[in-house]
Amino acid sequence: MDDSTPVTQVDVAIVGAGPIGLCFANALSRHGVSSVLIDRQPRSAMVEPASDGREIALTRASQQILDKLGVWSRVEPDERARMRAAKVFDGQSLFAMEIAPGASRNEPLGCLVPNQVIRRAAYAALPAGSAGAGEILWRDERQIERFEARDDEVDITLGGERLQASLLVAADSRFSTTRRAMGIPAHTYQHGQHMLVCRMQHEEPHDQTAWEWFGYGQTLALLPVDTHCSSLVLTLSPAEMENQLSLSDEDFNADITRRFGGRLGAMRRVAAPHRYPLVSVYAERFVGHRQALIGDAAVGMHPVTAHGFNLGLQGLSRLADLIGEARTRGQDIASPTLLARYQREQRLATAPLFAATLAIVGLYTDDRTPARWLRKAVLRAGEAAWPARRLIASHLTRSIG
Repeated sequence: MDDSTPVTQVDVAIVGAGPIGLCFANALSRHGVSSVLIDRQPRSAMVEPASDGREIALTRASQQILDKLGVWSRVEPDERARMRAAKVFDGQSLFAMEIAPGASRNEPLGCLVPNQVIRRAAYAALPAGSAGAGEILWRDERQIERFEARDDEVDITLGGERLQASLLVAADSRFSTTRRAMGIPAHTYQHGQHMLVCRMQHEEPHDQTAWEWFGYGQTLALLPVDTHCSSLVLTLSPAEMENQLSLSDEDFNADITRRFGGRLGAMRRVAAPHRYPLVSVYAERFVGHRQALIGDAAVGMHPVTAHGFNLGLQGLSRLADLIGEARTRGQDIASPTLLARYQREQRLATAPLFAATLAIVGLYTDDRTPARWLRKAVLRAGEAAWPARRLIASHLTRSIG
């Protein structure tokens, strides 16, 4: 492309207009920082996103961040499912370790909201903005052809157009092509299982409690949606998942009822199932020269501890605040010092939870006899003092100051 091609100037270029990318652009706009959202999807897919079956467990801190961005008020009360506590079962044992707030059982552990609802609300909450400070531009149905990080800007080519930004941010999933183009390696953990999610109705109430059930050869979870409705999460090997999805509705319902030991009575599927491979990702670096990673592009968590989206929200809020402070002081919004601080703080926030989650997944998906005995002992001890239990509960119930 020659130098006569028109160039669009913007403060931050964001690749990926999922909930994290949308919220990041929103946060930047409120600091008077302009951005452009680049995504392969059309904007129409963001106005009314299709259901993907996933329910997102939001911490108190995440609800506060979403409220500050004008997103939370766009989530209707009947779309918020209160989660009072969580119980962890092992095998056929009737014993369960409970994770609940320490102060009051009347205070919820978190809140569950469908992913599609968060996506819709995040798009609707984008500030209209005006040309210049805080403006949000769109390049939908587009993707970066190439980019070059220079001393004072990033030069980006988008099929017949050039963009120049002070900072390029990847928010395009744990399989981020932008992260790879930045030359940032990532530790990838293939868990060898697929996850199925769908809503199920059941005869018995769940008491607003999430269940995590580590059976032998499977992992089950139920996330409370309504008194007699929960979101099912089932993880199996790819071959077993194929068999599961081939079942008729009647056989599927009977099979899930059996897997849960009939503890909630007869269960019936009320939404189409969705299937996902289970992969965890942790980038070796969260930043580069005038480049940064947020959301799953930086840390893609296993869903077992329900922290992925919450960590992503904390990260984008942290980076947006640092950029806003730099803009107020008339400083470079992508300076090495600023990006290094973001990386340091985000690693401190994510590394312990990522390691704890991998440890839990490793222990509870190992069906060898020593592992079975160990996890039973961990559950028993966990009622009083298991460090990972405290870490998970404190993260879920923490508010931002």
